[in-house]
Amino acid sequence: MNMLMTEWNWDDAKQVWFEEGIEEGIEQGVVKGRKKEREYFLRLLDQGLSVDEIKHHLEQNAPCA
Repeated sequence: MNMLMTEWNWDDAKQVWFEEGIEEGIEQGVVKGRKKEREYFLRLLDQGLSVDEIKHHLEQNAPCA
């Protein structure tokens, strides 16, 4: 059906915008989380830790903000 022939529904439009906003927000959050994890890993490497020490830190500690 041609969209020009149908009636615009603001409630449906708002719902779609809301859902797209949530998806976009989740995606941005995942990207930020991955960036923090990489930064944390690089800080551990800079400290000269062994592979086993880095594994231990990654298993035990959440990335620092």
